[in-house]
Amino acid sequence: MTISLLNTTGSNTKVKKSESGSGYRIGSLSMAPDDIICPNRKIAMCDVDCLFKSGRGTFANVIKARRAKTKLWHQDRTQFLEILYKDIERHIRSSNKARLIPAVRLNVISDIDWENYGIFDRYPELVGYDYTKRPERLGHTPDNYQLMFSYSGAPRYQEMVHQALQTEIPISAVFRGGFPSQFMGREVIDGDLSDLFNLKARNKIVGLKLKGGRDIQLSQSPFIVDNPELLEVAA
Repeated sequence: MTISLLNTTGSNTKVKKSESGSGYRIGSLSMAPDDIICPNRKIAMCDVDCLFKSGRGTFANVIKARRAKTKLWHQDRTQFLEILYKDIERHIRSSNKARLIPAVRLNVISDIDWENYGIFDRYPELVGYDYTKRPERLGHTPDNYQLMFSYSGAPRYQEMVHQALQTEIPISAVFRGGFPSQFMGREVIDGDLSDLFNLKARNKIVGLKLKGGRDIQLSQSPFIVDNPELLEVAA
């Protein structure tokens, strides 16, 4: 049986939107996050609403496949990387054939420090991008692998947010009730259009619309920011 880790079918809605008309072909890797491959998820208090109640993460078959990938990562790192290398090489070949730039998002809902596994040095023609909740990763990735920082209002996470604000790295925030014009002293842009565009938004807040069913829409998770401008009008 052939095992594949990299999804190049465009089934992830955000990845597909970023890919559309961009000149890039994007492969994505979705794993089931835990405290090892997403170490700050509980500090940021986003582990339930962001990772398990949104998008395709509610489907049993998707959950099973993501868990299998995470299990392989923990039990046989060498085999995992060998499979990933082969997937990436196929992705590069098919992208080149289609005259598209090969790109990957390897942390769809995880936060692995891929810069420490030599992937982007091994494949310099590959473009990588990810969101992270680990400020120590910022500014320490190869030129062909760029990061955005993910905001949360969780109290224990605020020192990490402060560290991210000391850089020009784009910071993403999930808003309920539309996007404010500014947040944390930075201009807010519509981040739902394309992650590839968001990477260039230095010193900006990348606004993401709250998505998901009723449970997540009513959630009081600090990962979700109520539009402060609406709150001012209501007051």
